Amino acid sequence: MELKDIEKSIIKKYRKTIWSPFIKALNDFKLIKDDDKIAVCISGGKDSFILAKCLQEIQKHGKMKFSLEFIVMDPGYKDNHLEQIKKNADILGISLNIFKSDVFAVADMLNSEKPCYLCARMRRGYLYDYAKKLGCNKIALGHHFDDVIETILLSMFYSGEFKTMMPKLHSDNFQGMELIRPLYFVKEKDIISWANYNELKFINCACSFTEKSLDNGKRMEIKNLIKELRKNNKYFDFNIYNSITNVNLSTVIGYHQNDVQYNFLDDYEK
Repeated sequence: MELKDIEKSIIKKYRKTIWSPFIKALNDFKLIKDDDKIAVCISGGKDSFILAKCLQEIQKHGKMKFSLEFIVMDPGYKDNHLEQIKKNADILGISLNIFKSDVFAVADMLNSEKPCYLCARMRRGYLYDYAKKLGCNKIALGHHFDDVIETILLSMFYSGEFKTMMPKLHSDNFQGMELIRPLYFVKEKDIISWANYNELKFINCACSFTEKSLDNGKRMEIKNLIKELRKNNKYFDFNIYNSITNVNLSTVIGYHQNDVQYNFLDDYEK
């Protein structure tokens, strides 16, 4: 596939499943403003690359004036993984800013059994720091709709908490920086379909822990559960998402906001 055909496929063949949900997230959550400088975080996977292409397209055809930087943190990739990232960037017309870190090694050393959470937190810090040095005020991550739904169920089943992955967040540690997730409404299966249609091959997580245990982990367990539940109810995931946009606090035992805890008994006699 030539670059022009890959780009055309996003706004033509995948207009309903990728382009329109992408635009909906931008508009619903006000993710981009004029004069933003956004660091698009490229992990090497399908999600971050389709995010990069969607943002390039809206930059060319949209009404907002903003700039983009495409950044890759090399946390300790094997040479073949890094070369695959560079190859895909060339195919897709993306100019990369690559910088190194020791995230894989440190995360594995500090928690060799379950390094993924620590790895994600460390990655985020490095990405914010590098993006800020480039003069960016936002970083864009490639989390999609399935990630959102999985996070809701993971929190309920394993943390005893009802929460989700937010479409945008202010950074606690990097003043003036914000995180945005423009693929918030795009389903993973449609990203996979786009990659296959354009004959594109992307890397997965690429860390040694993931390579050894692709079927392990709670997220994979939840992913498989969702797959089964979708067979009986095709609206299952949409209903889960709608539940976080339509919380009825009068029927909730308790909730907390910031550092304040509320219980239904607080107002029960009023």
